[in-house]
Amino acid sequence: MSDRGLLFVFSVVMIAAGLGSAVWLIVTGQAGTVDGLFLVLTALVVAASFALYAVFLIRRAMEATAKPAAKAAGAASKSAAAKPAAAQQVPDLP
Repeated sequence: MSDRGLLFVFSVVMIAAGLGSAVWLIVTGQAGTVDGLFLVLTALVVAASFALYAVFLIRRAMEATAKPAAKAAGAASKSAAAKPAAAQQVPDLP
């Protein structure tokens, strides 16, 4: 597995752990105290930070796959545009 794949899987695990711990604190009633409230806030901040990193990884992977396709499409359109321009010659009128 590549390093990016491993980081993505780790990010998903950390998001699930952060959200799960926040839900657990709320369900058990521990979030009603000041300490519990800050624990919930910390768990949600950790989940949000890993979620932002996962979004960054996904966008970076999408850009990497879109660039070769855009280059191929750009080369095809340039060659297609050049051929008709060379073929169109208007004869001189007498």
